[in-house]
Amino acid sequence: MTTEAGGGRRRAWRWAVLVWAVTVAVGGGLTLWLRESAEPPGPSRWEEAPPAPLLQLDTSTACPPPTPLPTDDGIHAYSCIVTND
Repeated sequence: MTTEAGGGRRRAWRWAVLVWAVTVAVGGGLTLWLRESAEPPGPSRWEEAPPAPLLQLDTSTACPPPTPLPTDDGIHAYSCIVTND
């Protein structure tokens, strides 16, 4: 047998658990909804891009013949700068 005060306490706990469960469920739903809305949309379709044209340089006039610069370890260094005008 329970007293009236014990039944009221039990009812209050049930309401507290119910409010907590609803709050957790709503918070979880909002978290998922906001996370999905923050992500960028995926591609709607894939397109085939044409190949990029290759840059053709006339290397015969772009650089003078290289002159090796010997180093102590036997490695030769070469340098050439090409500009597109």
